[in-house]
Amino acid sequence: MGTQEIEASPPSKKLADDEDEISPIEQVRLTVPNTDDPSLPVWTFRMWFLGLFSCCLLSFLNQFFAYRTEPLIITQITVQVATLPIGRFMAAVLPKKRFTIPGFGAREFSLNPGPFNVKEHVLISIFANAGCAFGTGSAMAVGIVTIIKAFYGRNISFFSSWILIISTQVLGYGWAGLLRKYVVEPAHMWWPGNLVQISLFTTSHEKEDTENQHRVSRVKFFVIALTCSFIWYLVPGYLFQTLQCMAWVCWAFPKSVTAQQLGSGMRGLGLGALTLQDWSTIASFLPSPLLTPFFAIVNVFIGLVLLMYVVTPVAFWGLNLYDAKRYPLFSSHLFDSQGARYNLTAIVNDKFELDLAQYERHGRVHLSTFFALIYGFGFAGIAATVTHVALFHGREIYDRYKASYKGKEDIHTRLMKNYKDIPAWWFHVLLFVTIVVSLALCIFLKKDVQMPWWGLLFAAGLAFIFTLPVSIIAATTNMAPGINVISEYIMGSIYPGRPIANVCFKIYGLISMAQAVSFLSDFKLGHYMKIPPRSMFIVQFIGTIYSWNNQPLCGMVASN
Repeated sequence: MGTQEIEASPPSKKLADDEDEISPIEQVRLTVPNTDDPSLPVWTFRMWFLGLFSCCLLSFLNQFFAYRTEPLIITQITVQVATLPIGRFMAAVLPKKRFTIPGFGAREFSLNPGPFNVKEHVLISIFANAGCAFGTGSAMAVGIVTIIKAFYGRNISFFSSWILIISTQVLGYGWAGLLRKYVVEPAHMWWPGNLVQISLFTTSHEKEDTENQHRVSRVKFFVIALTCSFIWYLVPGYLFQTLQCMAWVCWAFPKSVTAQQLGSGMRGLGLGALTLQDWSTIASFLPSPLLTPFFAIVNVFIGLVLLMYVVTPVAFWGLNLYDAKRYPLFSSHLFDSQGARYNLTAIVNDKFELDLAQYERHGRVHLSTFFALIYGFGFAGIAATVTHVALFHGREIYDRYKASYKGKEDIHTRLMKNYKDIPAWWFHVLLFVTIVVSLALCIFLKKDVQMPWWGLLFAAGLAFIFTLPVSIIAATTNMAPGINVISEYIMGSIYPGRPIANVCFKIYGLISMAQAVSFLSDFKLGHYMKIPPRSMFIVQFIGTIYSWNNQPLCGMVASN
């Protein structure tokens, strides 16, 4: 487990920063190392142990916290920071004795092949990323299980849940394999989101300054910060939960409905509400605030202020749009015309289809003002994102995409040629098997997923069409628009009255595309850090299967 990986080429090799070899992207030149040491072991016991453990832990925790009002998303960078001291500890205590395993010839193995190196660290982080589901924390397909069991009071078999979740997560792998040469290998496809991680990797594995004895090491600082964070969380999270949301407006006017709507931090606009809770409150607005550029945070803040404190009050109190005052100001539930909770099970028949007669009797579905505005702005946001990228970044994207064919190979691409590439048929077989299994789910277990076979092919085609442009946008601008609202609208128009078919179509389209972009981003991270491609493939695939095997059970238990 500790010997040199079979894909690696001969001797350690370094290339100078000649003018012809450096990357054409300035940010990459300043951040990514231009050297490689193929002799560094990557398939080590430490990598497999920490990778599998962190992958399983993240998938479970993210799914567990996904049911919170303010979901706590544990991202890849958390594992990147946490596994550094653990990896170094294992390198210090594991036995270095070498041994052979029957069936592997004269190859020698060791539980501790040497110091904890950066390539092990990168693979552990990529392993863990398989449990993060592209920034959402949990597999969205688990939401279908939750919808069926919690909202409709019906049952879905564990086998159908397992196939649904695994297939939606793995399908994107095929798209990633087909498009890898367009958005990973070209130097102009630089994936700016990876540069922060690379900077942290290189900084973490630099030698500590031992001359300054008064300086606290990075590992000690991390342990201190972790301990303080854990201790503080006990105060608002367990001992004194009032600190989670101190809505002083509600305290000042306890009998005023308007004050509750304005000041409540859970069911209102949160005007003046304060919190002394932990990082989860901040991270609920942005998956990784520390990695988000300042201009993007300001953009989100301005949009939040306009939506919460301008548009919503005007629509609710000023215009009373669609009898808005009859319904809660802030709620994700559905309501009838009298403002009562809508009885969804009454309008869905035994075939999981909309019963039009019952729907006419119960009346139209109504939304809260805030929820309706969020959904409406979701439609506008997709069009605005595409328009903005086309107008402000269109020429840049086109030039870089064109340069990916004509431009010279940069130093990183040439260094990666020292390793065996991934055979194309690996991706083709994986894509074919996943589509066949998904079709079998739609044909033989249609009672559980409701989606026809042609709906699956349509969703897969839609995802494949959008994957390349979205990947190019993500690789050059660090923005990745989703197709969730569009997919819901399309399926609702061509196959109306079938709620589960609609969400299945959405998941197969949206998540396979999102997973493809996530895989491509990880491939680029490995490309920059000179990780053997076949190791990347194996780690990503095993991590995806391993982590999401926990999700159907977790989702079904939570729904119950």
